[in-house]
Amino acid sequence: MKLTRFSLYHKPVIFVLMAILIILGYRSYVSLPREASPSITIPLVLVSTPYFGVSPGDIESLITRPIEKKIKEITEVKEIRSTSSEGFSSIRVEFNPDIDIDEAVQKVREKVDLARPDLPDDAEDPIINEINFSDFPIMLVNISGDYGLVRLKKIAKDLEDQFESVPGVLDVSIIGGLEREVKVNINLARLKYYNISFKKVIDAIRDENTNIPGGSIEMGKLKYSVRVPGEFSTPEAINNIIVKVINGKPIYIKDLAKVEYGFKDRTSYARQNGLECITLSVTKRSGENIIQVSDGVKAKIQEALPTLPPGTRIDILADQSKIIHRMVNELENNIISGLILVVGVLFLFLGFRNSLFVAISIPLSMLISFVVIQALGYTLNMVVLFSLILALGMLVDNAIVIIENIYRHREEGAPLLEAAYKGTKEVGAAIIASTITTLCAFAPMIFWPGIMGEFMSYLPITLIIT
Repeated sequence: MKLTRFSLYHKPVIFVLMAILIILGYRSYVSLPREASPSITIPLVLVSTPYFGVSPGDIESLITRPIEKKIKEITEVKEIRSTSSEGFSSIRVEFNPDIDIDEAVQKVREKVDLARPDLPDDAEDPIINEINFSDFPIMLVNISGDYGLVRLKKIAKDLEDQFESVPGVLDVSIIGGLEREVKVNINLARLKYYNISFKKVIDAIRDENTNIPGGSIEMGKLKYSVRVPGEFSTPEAINNIIVKVINGKPIYIKDLAKVEYGFKDRTSYARQNGLECITLSVTKRSGENIIQVSDGVKAKIQEALPTLPPGTRIDILADQSKIIHRMVNELENNIISGLILVVGVLFLFLGFRNSLFVAISIPLSMLISFVVIQALGYTLNMVVLFSLILALGMLVDNAIVIIENIYRHREEGAPLLEAAYKGTKEVGAAIIASTITTLCAFAPMIFWPGIMGEFMSYLPITLIIT
């Protein structure tokens, strides 16, 4: 036990080392990112191809099979599953766990591009996505009020810009609401009468709705940019666009169609308690502190509330930061409770001084663990927190055994340093062996294959560190 002897006879060094570890541990604990779950990579790639108005059987033969045939050529593919429904093809490609997800996405993209000539010309382009835990929203913000969805959507867009300015926010998406759209309802009979094609009408509207750059003009020491604004400011301006001139008479859009300022077809709906609302889905960046991001979003909500119309109600749902905040509080409460119980129980048998030594081992070991956890690039998620709580009992057991043996030597009359050395030497090997046997029960989880193995590997690794 050279380490024990060195520690006993070089106390100033040990005290300085403890102080450094406490400071580093506290800084690591404060700065560790908080997340709901470990940031793991799922080797799954989804290929989605819309082909509207086509039956499931035709989707299978025209879309799904040609893409599947090309994807099967990838050697690292573990399994392919596909679903062909009306107007939509979905292919789920699972890779071996050891492949890099960016490489997998690139390989799928290349194979889909090779299959593109075999697909129908009027089919939509295939959409390729990867599955990532970080892409799931950390909270949902519902906005409701005593006014229409149009005004609610405007408020939601203003809040979207404010949420995206919060450090750590990756994306904010809006669900529900109505969005304005200019509709040009063409009369087919009039088109036929004037012998005008659809494309002619579309080209006329597109060509008029543009801003034309005109270069620049220098006037003395000043230089002015010149442009001709042509974008429509009101829907009524579309009515006066000339599509064609017949026998010197211009044919306007209003002669061929009816222009309406309406709404786009709704692609999503949001309701709360049976009432229409707008939902903002907030997603954070991978590795960012979920509690800090959540607090930043809530602060933006509080800043915006006084400026919102009367009757506006904002509710926060599915807030994952509450789960992490509760687990962090439970860890802190367990550490404090452990200290109090250890001091209280051991005070009855070994005295206050000995019980205090045992109590010190709990926070010190935890703080050292936080330093190593941060160095490994881990986050403070529910699996790591559970592992730390599990290790709490093991730390107390080992400390009690050593302190009790030292206390026994002191009662037998041994000097303080000799009692500390002998007491530690006698049980040190046994404690190390018992700790190793306990860790061996969790060690096989490190080699657990697949996605679940990667997820659960945080448990044994954190236990071994602690």
